[in-house]
Parts: sequence; structure tokens; C-alpha cells
Amino acid sequence: MLEGQVGEYRRALQSPSRRAQEAIKRLLDVLGAACGLLLTGPLLGVMAVLIRLESPGPGFYSQRRLGRGGHVFRVFKLRSMVHRAPMMLNSDGSTWVTPHDPRLTRMGARLRPRGLDELPQLWNVLKGEMSLIGPRPDHDFQLQRYAEGDYRKLAMRPGMTSLAQVSGRNALPWRRRMEIEIEYVERFSLWLDLQIALRTVGVVLRGSGAYNSGRGDDAGPPTIVSRDH
Repeated sequence: MLEGQVGEYRRALQSPSRRAQEAIKRLLDVLGAACGLLLTGPLLGVMAVLIRLESPGPGFYSQRRLGRGGHVFRVFKLRSMVHRAPMMLNSDGSTWVTPHDPRLTRMGARLRPRGLDELPQLWNVLKGEMSLIGPRPDHDFQLQRYAEGDYRKLAMRPGMTSLAQVSGRNALPWRRRMEIEIEYVERFSLWLDLQIALRTVGVVLRGSGAYNSGRGDDAGPPTIVSRDH
């Protein structure tokens, strides 16, 4: 049912111009991911070794996420928390992230603000599961939190960075992030992607919006839901 809804919505969005831009977008994804892996491969290897030296467990891990059409795939990341740390959610359904999180390792506290733990997702981009730019992928269990119409977010491949990422990132309530991600799907163009890419540079350099602790909409203690890795 979900796949049918997303497919119908996606067909309604299509136009010759959009199809052409999406084809170019995929070509840019492949070229960008391949170059990115070549350039960052040695760095990723070094960071993975440092992570393993600091705390028991693998340097890399994967999580189940929602992809285009609602298909579940495994997203790759550098481990930034202690091995098998419990997944914790805010009251709005977003993941609980704070600079004083006891689950974070010292390496993780350095990697997370600038999104360096997300670099292994270049492999997901190369595989066609993700895009360099697109709605950020939700955890598969967060599908239960979707409101009517939220499936529209799943009409495009999820991205390593997104319009929501450069509009406030985790500092935004999850519902607001969802609205922004759907806005991106409906407004998609290569020009918009270029603007997001340029704004991402500033977000990475500043490390802004990485945490959501102290947000008014997240009053109360976080909820432990699972062990995701």
C-alpha cells in the first residue's frame, strides 16, 4: 500500500524537465560518491581504527532506514557511540541527541557535529540507495510516527544532506523537519540542490544544529526503543 501511494505521488510530480534533472542528479551522485570515496577512503580507515582503539566494537556499523518507496535498506556510518548503545527517542519521535550524551565516545563527540560519521554513506549513494542531496532517511520504526501525507517524503532517494539539514538540522522539531523534507521533494531542481550543497559547507564548518537537547517540544526524559547497532 505504501509503495503504491508513493508511486502514485511520484508519477503526479513527473514532467519531462523533472525526469531530465533527476537523470542528471543520479549521474552527479555516482561521480561525486566515487570521487568522495577515493578521497576520503584512507581517512575513513584511520578514523575506524581510532574508534576501535578507543572503545570495544567495530569502527563501522549499519542501521535500518527507509529508502525511496518505503523500501528498507542499511545505511553505513562510523560508530560514534559505545557498541550496542540503546536507541533513544524524544517525545516528538526524533532521535535524542545531546552533546553530553553518555553513549557518545570521545571520537564520536568530535565526528558528529560536522557529520563526519556520515561519510560512509557515500557507499550507499554509489549503490543507488541514497543520493548526495535528498530527504534524510528515517529509521524504519519511525514509519509508525508518520502522519497522513508524510509518505510523500519517500518519493525520492534519501540524501546525505538535505534542505532540513541546512535549515536547522536536529535543532528543529521532527514535525518541522518532515515538512521541510516534503517541501524539497515538491520543489526539487538541480538549482535547489546546488544551493543546499553550498549551505551544507557552512553547516559542516560551524557544526551547527547537531543536537536537540533543551528543545521545548522534547520536554521529559527520552524513551529507549531498541538497540539498533
